[in-house]
Amino acid sequence: MNIYFYKYQGTGNDFIMIDNRNLFFPKDNSSLIHRLCDRHFGIGADGVILIENDAVSDFKMSYFNADGSETFCGNGGRCAVAFAKYLKIITSKTTFTGYDGSHYAEIENNTVSLQMIDVDDIKINSNSVYAYTGTQHHVELVADLDKYPVFENGKKIRYSYDAPGSNVNFVQKINETTFRVRTYEKGVENETLACGTGVTAVAVAMHKTGETTSNTITLPVEGGELEVAFKVGNDRYTNIFLKGLATFVFKGTIES
Repeated sequence: MNIYFYKYQGTGNDFIMIDNRNLFFPKDNSSLIHRLCDRHFGIGADGVILIENDAVSDFKMSYFNADGSETFCGNGGRCAVAFAKYLKIITSKTTFTGYDGSHYAEIENNTVSLQMIDVDDIKINSNSVYAYTGTQHHVELVADLDKYPVFENGKKIRYSYDAPGSNVNFVQKINETTFRVRTYEKGVENETLACGTGVTAVAVAMHKTGETTSNTITLPVEGGELEVAFKVGNDRYTNIFLKGLATFVFKGTIES
């Protein structure tokens, strides 16, 4: 089977995008997804995104981590919006369905602002915060992010949670409104250059623990910079928007 694909990236989170509106792609074939994402023997990506028809919204986004596990991805969602615009499914505004429910988004040039799910599943621990932002996230402040062993400690913490585990975000506070983030992602099983649901969890966690009083947070990541804005009331974070670039890289055909 020949697979026609597009490659997109959002602040270094890279994705294989496939127009699956005719449902040809075998999404239950995790070994195929893993092979496509392999950076040595495949195309190379953090995950695979399928754009499909949907009865209640403009399109459906199905996201699979490099290991074939299905979840939601914030930067993947932003890239899906850019890809849907390229396919002429949408223009500048859209509502689409993801793994965690419905999402609204706006795109202007290469910048996508994506509404995330409301967040109220937040647990404050002695040295960390857990938050569900479309997938599971551990957030932990550290002193020197440049020298911090993200892979080694991230892997340990990732498996310390009950299945399916948790993504792990290490954070350094730059100032009241700026927090630098590095993330170990489950499903990829490595540090990635960015994580959209991760920086969302960081923004919520930093506000929840009093590290910031701002409702607009700038988050430098290894692949660029993201912004998260939100409203908060009654211990619930709502109207959360993740904003950043979503960029086309290349397209091609691969024989599966």
